[in-house]
This record gives sequence, structure tokens and C-alpha cells, in this order.
Amino acid sequence: MPDGLTIRETSPGDIEQVLALYPQAFPDEELRPVVSTLLGGKFDVLSLAAFDKEALVGHVLFTICGTDEKHSGGALLGPLGVLPSHQQKGVGSALVKAGLERLDEAGIQQAFVLGDPAYYKRFGFIPEGRVLTPYPMPEEWADAWQSMPIGKREPL
Repeated sequence: MPDGLTIRETSPGDIEQVLALYPQAFPDEELRPVVSTLLGGKFDVLSLAAFDKEALVGHVLFTICGTDEKHSGGALLGPLGVLPSHQQKGVGSALVKAGLERLDEAGIQQAFVLGDPAYYKRFGFIPEGRVLTPYPMPEEWADAWQSMPIGKREPL
């Protein structure tokens, strides 16, 4: 974990900072409605924030879901956002690793993500061909749905 970085579960007092982070991390995407909905209390989520001193510099959500494999639990990773000033410094990796560790402790057995395979393979995610999307996926996203078993990760 980068020096001076603290990762903890978010609290209601963090929501304003969390929502302010996403337009900076993703200036071409509007993720605040998704984040607000997931944090609104109707969904079972793990919400982690990374702080550099007092400033929130990164955030990740894992939404708990079911799978069809003997009632084992799963989690959907995303979104993951890091302020541009803290990107390429290990903040996103630290958030994902902390989230996977907490999910493992909670008995969650599988994680899924729709994201860049080049980024997420470092955690052990592999293309997941069994996900049936409700809409056609662009060909260039063929490997974007990925999954990994939790508890069997290689160390980062």
C-alpha cells in the first residue's frame, strides 16, 4: 500500500467526497447516479475509500450478489475511481486488494468485473464467458467480463 494511505469502509459522512471524486476520475462518464443508487441503502455493498491524510483520493464498490453455484456468494466490482493526482501510484490496487480480503473474510467466493483485462488480470481475474448480458457487447469488449475465485488469489 502506498505510504500515508489509509483504507476504510465509507460512512454516510463520506458520500459527498465520494460523489465529487467520480467526475474527476472519469471526466467523460457520469457515474454519480450509479454510485448514489448503490450507496442508497437498498443494496448490499462493500464501499471502501482510500484517504491520503484527510483527503479522499480513491473509492471502490463491491455489490454482493448470488451465483448459481450451490448458493455461493458473489460480488460485482465497480466502479473503482482514483483522483488523477493519485493514479498510477497503487491506490486502485490497494483498494481492490483490501476489498477482496474483506469479501474473503465474509465468505464471498467469487468476484466479477466488467473492465479492462490488462488492468484486472493483475489481481487474478480471467475472461468470463458464462456471463450473458441483457444487451449485445461490442466485439472489443469480448474479454471485458471477468471473474476470479476469492480466497485463491496470488499475492500482489
